[in-house]
Amino acid sequence: MTILTWIIAASFLGGALSVLAASVFAYAAKPSWVGRLVSYAIGALLGAVFLEILPHAFEASGNPHTTAATVLAGIMGFFVLEKLVLWRHCHHETCETHGLEQTHNHRHDGHDHGRSGMMILVGDTFHNFVDGILIAAAFLADVQLGIITALAIITHEIPQEVGDFLILLHSGYSKARALAYNLLSSAATLLGGLLAYYALQSMQSLIPVFLGLAAASMIYVAVADLIPGLHKRVGLVVTVEQVLLIGAGIATIAVTEMLVGKYA
Repeated sequence: MTILTWIIAASFLGGALSVLAASVFAYAAKPSWVGRLVSYAIGALLGAVFLEILPHAFEASGNPHTTAATVLAGIMGFFVLEKLVLWRHCHHETCETHGLEQTHNHRHDGHDHGRSGMMILVGDTFHNFVDGILIAAAFLADVQLGIITALAIITHEIPQEVGDFLILLHSGYSKARALAYNLLSSAATLLGGLLAYYALQSMQSLIPVFLGLAAASMIYVAVADLIPGLHKRVGLVVTVEQVLLIGAGIATIAVTEMLVGKYA
């Protein structure tokens, strides 16, 4: 397979198939299943960052200090973006803004005539576009890195898309409309991947920068968005389950890295 074919396939898997899987999951899943999937996604994200993406970024840049500064700037940038982007909008300062928690536990009665849904779609489209860029940058650096990065993105996209899908339903969208708009939004992943492929081929020096930003994005999602939700469920059994699932996510990345490295 060519690099472009890998990017198209991974962008499609990270976009459209994630939405379809999330839609099926949203219909059939119990809330506890979503929590377990989030724990697993945290492990996959952190495993991809620390076992694959950062080592490649440091190696490709040749300047660990510059790469570390890129990661730090990326984390700060994602914090500012999350403050500004309206898809985290909530009418009351005290309500939880995480998609999954807000959906299963919302404090608003009725729907909001599509306002939150539209903001979800705008934010998700931008997020998907960035995911496509990061997937392309990873594949241009190394096919194995691209596969690991795409796997991590797909893993965390499914629970996020479950939350987005349910918020759209709460916002007054029909199931068919919610699915159609989410699929349309997911096309931004492929668009970002294709644009990055053609742009970055002539700017190889920027690949370590995008790898650093990919690491920052995944660290921020795992630590700032997903882990706080786990702390809302306390107890020894729940904690052990969360730790084991996070470990399973990390192990998936480690095993995938070994298998891909062996057969690549």
